[in-house]
Amino acid sequence: MTEILHQRGFVIHRNYLNREAQEALVATLRDLLTQAPLVQPVTPRGKPMSVRMSAAGRFGWVSDRNGYRYAEMHPSGVPWPPIPEQVLAIWNDVSAVARAPECCLINWYGADARMGLHQDRDEADLTMPVVSVSLGDSGLFRMGNVERGGSSESVWLESGDVVVMGGAARLCHHGVDRIRFGSSTLLPRGGRINLTLRVVT
Repeated sequence: MTEILHQRGFVIHRNYLNREAQEALVATLRDLLTQAPLVQPVTPRGKPMSVRMSAAGRFGWVSDRNGYRYAEMHPSGVPWPPIPEQVLAIWNDVSAVARAPECCLINWYGADARMGLHQDRDEADLTMPVVSVSLGDSGLFRMGNVERGGSSESVWLESGDVVVMGGAARLCHHGVDRIRFGSSTLLPRGGRINLTLRVVT
C-alpha cells in the first residue's frame, strides 16, 4: 500500500510501484537502453562521474568538457527514444500539472556511485515539478536547502518509491550519498536505477 510522506516540501510516495510494475518497467528500460546506451559522463573539468546516464524524451541531460546542458541527441548522435508510457502514467498521476515531461533522465548507480548535493535549475519554467522514480537497490537520499549549506535530512528510498520535488522543494539541494548494493533483487546484477522526469522548456 502506498504511503505518502512529506519532508522539507519533498513528497515521497512509498511503495508507489508494486513488484510487478517495477519488473515491467525494468523490461521496458532494458529495451530503451539498447537504443540509447548508458554512458559515463565527465564533468566540465574532465572528471568521470560515478553514475552512468541515458535519457528518453525530446531532451536528455548531458555533461562533458563543454559543460552541463540539455541536448536533443544521445552522445552517439541518435535521437533519444520516447518516454515510456508507464513513466508518463506516473507523472500524470503525481505531478499535478498539465504539461508533459520533456526529459526522462536515467541514472544507473553501481556499488560506489553517488550524486553530490545539487539543484535542478537548468529548466526554463521552475514552477514545474521534478518527479523521481527509484528502482533496484536502496539509495540514501539527502534533502537540503535552497541555499547551499545548513542542516539536511536523509531518507532511504526503496525500489518502487516516487518523489515529487515541487513548490518549496523545487530548488532545494538534494543528492544520493550512497546505495545499499545488493539490497534488492529487482536488477539481477544489483545497482539502482533512478528516473528523473522534467519539463525543460
